[in-house]
Amino acid sequence: MNKYESVIIINPSVDEEGIKALIAKFTDLINKQGKLEKADELGKRKLAYEVKKNTEGYYVVFYFEAEPSLIAELERIYRITDEVIKFMTVKVDE
Repeated sequence: MNKYESVIIINPSVDEEGIKALIAKFTDLINKQGKLEKADELGKRKLAYEVKKNTEGYYVVFYFEAEPSLIAELERIYRITDEVIKFMTVKVDE
């Protein structure tokens, strides 16, 4: 299994409960085929440039171990989740 970091930016109009639900959804998905080490909530931050007409976003970073096949599925789910406005997943070299 490889180590990964996945950063998602959630639409700032989503309420606290909605954010918790999204984090739980992605945590469950990662834990089905991998092992989540931690999920850091970085909070609402100003974006460097406008993304989908938003100037702010709620940042969450997932640190996890998984097989490469999970990444394609995880990113597919990110794409179809309307609340996620931007994401990036990178493999961490140790």
